[in-house]
Amino acid sequence: MALAVQVVSPERILWSGDADMVLTRTVGGGEIAFLDGHAPFVGALGIGVTRIRPTDGADVGVAVHGGFVEVSDNQVSILSDAAELPEEIDVARAEEARTRAEASLRDEHDAETEAALRRANVRLEAAGR
Repeated sequence: MALAVQVVSPERILWSGDADMVLTRTVGGGEIAFLDGHAPFVGALGIGVTRIRPTDGADVGVAVHGGFVEVSDNQVSILSDAAELPEEIDVARAEEARTRAEASLRDEHDAETEAALRRANVRLEAAGR
């Protein structure tokens, strides 16, 4: 039996369909994979790439920037504060953001700049860079 998966941001549903597996990163728990029959689960999402293995077609990587994941009765809901599909990512802009964050971190480390660097790297990873 397949998982019914939805990836939702405040603006819209980014991805919806049946999948064999969902792999995502939770805050404090690391990566977790959801398969058919997974126990109910609710967790906070970190900044990372959520990988979806649809029942038909190629894997989908979604850049997720926080939010929550809920699993119940073979349904996986990713509710993200901000999320992007690979084809929506401006690679040049993400590379510029990474360069700026890296330069800033050479002078001073702060949580906001480190988060900006993680977001840029996740965008580039989701886009296949």
